[in-house]
Amino acid sequence: MAAHRRSSRILAALAACVLVVGLGGTSAWAANDVLHPGVRFYVDPASSTAQAARSLHGQAKRDARLLASIPSATWFTGGTPAQVKKDVRSLVTRAGRQVPVLVAYDVPFRDCALYSAGGAADVAAYKAWIDAFAAGIGSRKAVVVLEPDGLGVIPWYTTLDGVAESCRPASLDPATAVAQRFEVLNYAVDALKARPGTVVYLDGTGPSWLPASESADRLIKAGVQRADGFFLNVSNYEHTQNDVQYGTWISSCIAYVTQVSPGDFAGCGHQYWSGGPANDWTGVSLRNTGVWSDTATDPTLNTAGINSRYDLVLGGVRPSTHFVVDTSRNGQGAWTAPAGRYTDAETWCNPPGRGLGVRPTTRTGSELADAYLWIKVPGESDGECFRGTGGPIDPERGSADPAAGHWFAAQARELISLADPVLRCRRQ
Repeated sequence: MAAHRRSSRILAALAACVLVVGLGGTSAWAANDVLHPGVRFYVDPASSTAQAARSLHGQAKRDARLLASIPSATWFTGGTPAQVKKDVRSLVTRAGRQVPVLVAYDVPFRDCALYSAGGAADVAAYKAWIDAFAAGIGSRKAVVVLEPDGLGVIPWYTTLDGVAESCRPASLDPATAVAQRFEVLNYAVDALKARPGTVVYLDGTGPSWLPASESADRLIKAGVQRADGFFLNVSNYEHTQNDVQYGTWISSCIAYVTQVSPGDFAGCGHQYWSGGPANDWTGVSLRNTGVWSDTATDPTLNTAGINSRYDLVLGGVRPSTHFVVDTSRNGQGAWTAPAGRYTDAETWCNPPGRGLGVRPTTRTGSELADAYLWIKVPGESDGECFRGTGGPIDPERGSADPAAGHWFAAQARELISLADPVLRCRRQ
């Protein structure tokens, strides 16, 4: 108990580093009464970042303490139903009137057995786990980020274009694997939405991943219309402006295929072909290493064609599916690897030279973006990055990276020093 009080005092002292940061924009027009303009997100004194700080020294300790003073999500990655219920209940109870952000990350065959492998044993085990997760929340307010990569990586899935995805584990039955993924996600949406104070967001991937039309299709199949929306850029580095634009296209596509031309996903504009009325239907693929806008002079950053296409096909129909964005590490945008250096640059994996993004807020300036959140815990490693080499050294950093989820002091220092907006501390 004494240690808990001591951690609370430290976090309170460091909070001034956040309060002086200008967020910009106006309040979001949230679709729910949890992420309202005046919401206070919970800062957990027992967070994994605060725990990491206890074993660190010097600058690394100061960095971890600073990051621990800013609201970030708490990840629940397994355990028995009884344990997850207990842990979730403990968190939401500690939060009191503040709103915690929880990540449910236990879907069967999580991450296709890669860096963050794991998950429940089967459908029945997952349903029992998510029921217990929901019971732990009870009637308290909470934001739930439901299964990162749950729709981006689906075992044995075939895309709208007929492409068989690379996640094809021999241990899963191809005849049932896809249906089971959508079954558990739909079940989870309903279990969580049965709780009066819970808002739920499904995986919408990110602007350098699935085409907006592909994300829209998967989200509809997973029950997004019964959820509060979808999340973007989790554990990634894409510019916030690009995330918001991508999310708007997904929402527009959902409106188009459900209200204007049922099932016509081919009619949805997306980031891999930018043609539309505004550019005489002369499209190119947008790149993710710059900021997108309707006025960009570089065609690979210009979104006017896609936006004018949606204006044309939607007519008076307004997109209404909301989203949240992970801004924890996107202050400098996505990393561009040195040309020709790596066979697989793994640009998503502990890229160098990245910075913290906008601090958690509902002041997004976008009608569809409910909040910017820190979903990935900044300072925790993406995994051991070999970039196409045999390892164990990350050739871009010249040293071995910590395992996924472990504290990465060097990266934490980078994120703080390169934060955009700048992280400034007010003298006490």
